[in-house]
Amino acid sequence: MTTVLRQRVESTKANLKKKTKPSGWVIPKQSATFADPDKWSNIDADVTPIERRTWTSLTVLGFWVSDAMNAQGWEAPSSIISVGLTWRESVYCIILGSLIDTIPLMLNGAVGAHLHVPFPVAVRSSFGFYFARFAVIVRMVTALFWHAIQTYTGSTAMTQCIRAIWPSYLDIPNTIPASVGITTQEMVSHFIFWSIQFPILLTPPHKLKWFFWFKAVVVIIASVGTVIAMTMKAGGIGDIWNQPYEVHGSTRSWLIMSSMMSVAGGWATMATNVPDFTRYLAKPQGVYWQGFFLPLISIILGLFGIISTSSAKVVYGEYIWDPLTLAAQWHGPGGRCGAFFVGFTWVVAQIGTNLSANVISAFNDLTNLFPKYINIRRGVIIITITAGWIMVPWKIVYSATSLVSFMSGLSIFLCPIAAILTTDYWLVKKRNIDVPSLYRRHARYRYNHGTNWRAVIAFVCSVVPNIPGLAKAVNPSISVSAGIEHVYDMNYLYGFTSASFLYWSLSYFWPAKETLLAACIYEDLAIIDGVEYKNDGVHTPQPVVESEVSSETKWQG
Repeated sequence: MTTVLRQRVESTKANLKKKTKPSGWVIPKQSATFADPDKWSNIDADVTPIERRTWTSLTVLGFWVSDAMNAQGWEAPSSIISVGLTWRESVYCIILGSLIDTIPLMLNGAVGAHLHVPFPVAVRSSFGFYFARFAVIVRMVTALFWHAIQTYTGSTAMTQCIRAIWPSYLDIPNTIPASVGITTQEMVSHFIFWSIQFPILLTPPHKLKWFFWFKAVVVIIASVGTVIAMTMKAGGIGDIWNQPYEVHGSTRSWLIMSSMMSVAGGWATMATNVPDFTRYLAKPQGVYWQGFFLPLISIILGLFGIISTSSAKVVYGEYIWDPLTLAAQWHGPGGRCGAFFVGFTWVVAQIGTNLSANVISAFNDLTNLFPKYINIRRGVIIITITAGWIMVPWKIVYSATSLVSFMSGLSIFLCPIAAILTTDYWLVKKRNIDVPSLYRRHARYRYNHGTNWRAVIAFVCSVVPNIPGLAKAVNPSISVSAGIEHVYDMNYLYGFTSASFLYWSLSYFWPAKETLLAACIYEDLAIIDGVEYKNDGVHTPQPVVESEVSSETKWQG
């Protein structure tokens, strides 16, 4: 036993010594890869291996339950009702906003399901090998901020769990200066939640389906329980259903449109990077179920929020949209028991949302930007430390309303990326992609110096008209003309359709002929030491006979 411990200590010391130099962090090169011979790739950035394609249609359902069922989804109707609309418009906006997003979700999801590559690789087909990095960075920044916000929301759920067991927890003396923006008790809750979340985030995506289903069961039970409990306390469902219209005419029409776009914009990140998840599907057909799952889950959770909030007005004299603030009103043995389970539910919910919407997206970006040094595990560590602590999430949540508005407005940047990816795959390339070339700097998708100018023009023309409206949303004191402001009121529809139409038009009249194929290419031949090997990007290259060689797919390795 002593010998074993000594060997482990010596091994750890040697490993730590290696890590003092950059060369000690280099990840071993993959033998089964399409990357250039002098460049790194790794299993997390390469084509998804067969054994990792474990997702089914039911996994996709569990994934969307995990992603959509969070505290923000429960509160979704509140922002719509607060601007003067009624619960009816709230329901319409949630359904239609979700349906708008299902179009790129299904179409871009098919890219990952058919090619089994992540978003940072798939986007090279339309943006070019180097300009694709811009799209990846935009998406990664968005994921980091939302990871920070969702993590701090989870820490407020942890507070409810702890105070339900030890009510005096809320009375912990504060020793942190006010300028920090957080109290001692809140910092403790944040640290505990982050510590619980951290090891779960290290789980590889292809092993997450059971966690998704666990979250689905827990959240549905707790949500239904909350609705029943509040309805019984109120002796009915309250009066929110009888609220009169507070706005009329064209103002009401534009509010409905902007609220619908707000719902659609909330899913802009997922509509863009959905190949990161659908790459794990065993059968591509499962991707199309998203068109049914997302609107259904969103409206169910939104209705739960409306009913509970309406009942809260009767019981507590005010509309309480936040389910955790609602649980904070419950006292006594029975009330604290309920508060504990609600808190536990939203702890699980926020971890699940961080997994499905933020962490997997961000580590895919890091892995593809720095494949020589970063894999899934290292990427998760960097991301969760950055978002959970370095970005100071409590200040984002409490004191930066304009920043949160800006984060919602980031859909104007993500929307054209999703539109260009969709249009390129389905209309321009007609689903015929050279997968090996997606991994090589000087191959088919290099375009002009690594940039597809068609994507640049489509992106700029989609984004620029939305910027004045975004600026006014962040800072209402800014004055812009009504016409240009209304473009932002329909930002997702305008952004998607304009980028898609422009990219298709430019590709039709000035096609990049070298990228247009008659069939999809999934593998190629490598010549190593004079011997030809078949390379599918998944398995170790195998020797082949001359009859299998195709001049179209040869490359020198």
